[in-house]
Amino acid sequence: MKLRIGLPKGSLESATFELFRKAGFEFVSTNRNYQPLSDDPELEPTLLRPQEIPLYVQDGVLDCGLTGHDWVVDCGADVHEICELRYSKLTSNPIRIVLAVHNDSPYQSAKDLQGKRIATEYVRLTNRFLEEQGVAAEVEFSWGACEVKVPELVDAIVVNTETGSSLRAHNLRVIETLLVSTTRFIANHDSWADPQKQRKMRALEVLLTGAMNASKLVGLKMNVPVEKLDDVLGVLPALQNPTVNDLSDRDWKAVEVVLEEKMSRDLIPQLKEKGATGIVEYPLNKVIY
Repeated sequence: MKLRIGLPKGSLESATFELFRKAGFEFVSTNRNYQPLSDDPELEPTLLRPQEIPLYVQDGVLDCGLTGHDWVVDCGADVHEICELRYSKLTSNPIRIVLAVHNDSPYQSAKDLQGKRIATEYVRLTNRFLEEQGVAAEVEFSWGACEVKVPELVDAIVVNTETGSSLRAHNLRVIETLLVSTTRFIANHDSWADPQKQRKMRALEVLLTGAMNASKLVGLKMNVPVEKLDDVLGVLPALQNPTVNDLSDRDWKAVEVVLEEKMSRDLIPQLKEKGATGIVEYPLNKVIY
């Protein structure tokens, strides 16, 4: 059994490869860089623009793939959504599909763009949004770099943004948000109905979500004198359940906890102050809930 899986080429490529690596899969790019090699003989990966993946999955050219929810909606693809994978090229935040104009323009909402020109890669999504707003505007396809076209070539653009830095750099401001999007693992309906393929896709879901869950977490382990145990447990996050084990020396306990990485910076000095010693922070590859 071979599972044909589409992986996003471009800005999400390295983040996707890293997520799969943490999940236990290695992909190696070759001269035919649209078909990386996989260390799993059951996987047949293909690198494609994320815009293309939804329709290839819908039509059965691919069994499954990772792509943005924005592209599934833009294509209107009929696919089975396996799960959400909240990762992106810079942060774990969702991206927003926004309507943006130049800071100096008079436009304050989509209603002000009646009869105006809009550039975007999201032509279908934009046309549907404008139709819902009762706005008739000229929407043209753009091969990226939309920001540089405002205001000399077009009056507005519809683009995706993760941090807003590119918009600010080009002196643009957002006037509407069309969609909030994250990466999705999607499947062809017939492939999902195949027991062998579905079993493999479910295994990928468990491993990929486990790797994604672990991306923000770290483990902490430490040794604590028995008389200091309550003090140390008192500064650990209330929602965590630390593991406490006996050591060969009955006067000491081993304590281990999993927590958000951003918390450890402030927590470790407190643990040291409360009497913990031999504190070790370690990364996690997978956390399965």
